[in-house]
Amino acid sequence: MTKIVHPDGKRRCPWPGQDPLYLAYHDEEWGVPEHDDRALFEKFILDGFQAGLSWITILRRREAFRRAFDRFDPEKIARYDAKKLARLMQDQGIIRNRAKIEAAVSSARAYLALEEREGFGRYLWNFVDGKPIENRFRRHEQLPAATPLSEKIAKDLKARGFKFCGPTIVYAFCQATGMVNDHLLSCWRHEACRALAKR
Repeated sequence: MTKIVHPDGKRRCPWPGQDPLYLAYHDEEWGVPEHDDRALFEKFILDGFQAGLSWITILRRREAFRRAFDRFDPEKIARYDAKKLARLMQDQGIIRNRAKIEAAVSSARAYLALEEREGFGRYLWNFVDGKPIENRFRRHEQLPAATPLSEKIAKDLKARGFKFCGPTIVYAFCQATGMVNDHLLSCWRHEACRALAKR
């Protein structure tokens, strides 16, 4: 993939291109270790909606998703009834996929059960012993779509009632939430996220 020269002189992963929204996401969120249960839940649900689509499609609709899904309050989502689902299917600001919408409700219920027992964040971070996996990839093509770890997490999530969480979606989630640092070695964010992980 061709290297992109950015006006600020910083070297970045190639995937955000020059899109300002995508660049901000890359620079401020992607790969930052996230431990807040609710923030993790939001990212998990949005990654499920991403299935078969590009992340920028979801990113451009994130605020609409937040409005439609009650700021991703799992207690509210878990109680969605047929009328609410019908309204969501009419909401042009989100991805109107019934299976994904229903999956969000199922996942909210699974989240609440898990939250009561041990906490969503603690549960997820236990898969990596509480610290991010530091990869050292030099080329974008080296990044895997899924790993044995993401397969293990996906299997366990499904067993607990979560939906739209196959190994590929789970790996993207791990990258986004900093459970895995997949910024390229040449990217300025690689070292920044590594430093955040040490705190």
